Amino acid sequence: MSETGFQIFHQAYAVGAELLYAVCLALFLCPFVGEREHRWKKGAAVFCVYLSTSLFLSRIAAPQGSFILVLLLFLTAASKALELRKNMAFLLGLLYWNAKISSGLMVESLFFIGEEIVPEPVEPPEAVYLHTAVLLTLLLLSHLVLFIIMLYALLRRIKSRTPGCTFLMDHSSSVYSDMSEHSSNSRFPDAPGEFLPSGLPGLCYMSLIPAAGILFGQMIAGLLYEIKDGQLLQLYERHPAFLAVVPLLALLFYMGGYLTILFQQEMAALREEQAAAFVERQQVQAIRARIQEAEQFYSQIRRIRHETRGHLNNIKGMLHSGEYACAEDYIFRMDESMGGFELTLCTGNPVTDVIVNDKRQQCEDQGIPFRTDFHYPDSGSFDAFDVGIVLQNLLQNALEACEKISEGERFISLAGRRKGRFLLIEVKNSFAGDLVFGADGLPVTDKKTDVSMHGIGLSSVRRIAEKYMGEMEVCPESQIFRVTVMVQEKS
Repeated sequence: MSETGFQIFHQAYAVGAELLYAVCLALFLCPFVGEREHRWKKGAAVFCVYLSTSLFLSRIAAPQGSFILVLLLFLTAASKALELRKNMAFLLGLLYWNAKISSGLMVESLFFIGEEIVPEPVEPPEAVYLHTAVLLTLLLLSHLVLFIIMLYALLRRIKSRTPGCTFLMDHSSSVYSDMSEHSSNSRFPDAPGEFLPSGLPGLCYMSLIPAAGILFGQMIAGLLYEIKDGQLLQLYERHPAFLAVVPLLALLFYMGGYLTILFQQEMAALREEQAAAFVERQQVQAIRARIQEAEQFYSQIRRIRHETRGHLNNIKGMLHSGEYACAEDYIFRMDESMGGFELTLCTGNPVTDVIVNDKRQQCEDQGIPFRTDFHYPDSGSFDAFDVGIVLQNLLQNALEACEKISEGERFISLAGRRKGRFLLIEVKNSFAGDLVFGADGLPVTDKKTDVSMHGIGLSSVRRIAEKYMGEMEVCPESQIFRVTVMVQEKS
């Protein structure tokens, strides 16, 4: 290879390397930016910005490390356009650069060993140029392979489903269609970044190890080659021990960032499980209190039955004495005293009886039409407490939603029925405003509008559905919010 040919190769090598690195960044960010149909457009925009910024800074001989700062500022500033949280955009940029520098240091040490094993030819010059061009090409390809592997590992880790995550049926599916294949109709939420702690201290904690890895790599890159007295000195020649220390430290910085993400995901899952356990414990206590009320109610009924004979004797005496007005008033007061002991709705189970009647009474007090067609299954395969938690959460959310609506437009409907080995529970209610779905697939409150918080308690309902190998479907349509829970009998 001639000197002119090597100069052309060197220029093409520099541009080609930045081109490939820009592709890696775009592919790394694509799974996180916006909706699926717009991801490639956003990825192409990131690619263009990376490539143009890299070429511009190389032409003006910008200080070392300036490209990293510019790219991080761009990702943070453009996070809204990329449909990313700012802390997530910043962290992804840091992880990208940490993996790029760490993989480069590891490959550089390997190629130093290769150069020592296969010495460079002294002459002719054409052979020297060719040898250098081949070596640079192999170095770039090796770096790309290791870099892509490290980015892919980070990508899988960030997008992985943590133990605390739960699933929700796609809104377009229906629990009434082919229940035997319900698992094929469900999906896991694509919720990367939900493990990130909020606030600046949390972001600093997550960014500490990747940032330290980048600074370490920049420092080592400046020491790898040094010209002294007209001679080129390499770090590994002056300090052979660094040949093992540098790649090991680079790997440790990369693994530190990876394990930090894993630790935060486990902590987020633990916090979710603790919150869910607390909510369920509170709900179980509430249901037990209702059961105690029901037991008191039935004991009062038994007492009334024993007292009825005395009341009948009193009425009989009044009638014999001709005190018909007093007898009528006496009967009227008896009817009033016993009216409070009636369970208007009978579902087939004491637990669900108390809950449904309690919510019906609340609806009646607030002027909310309440329709029900719920029947507790005769099978003993369902725990009454679990079914009670489902009803308590769904009906409570429906009540909170209807409180925001004027009379005449609000309603609550409860339905429950058996279908084969499945129990289907459906609650429908009217609501006002626009629902916003979070990354977990559950509705959240839009703070700009006064929208009922349907998301409260739904995670507990979903967890119970999973316990019975079932599913939950959330479907808002035409200002009517519908939740359908399907649970399966345990074999």
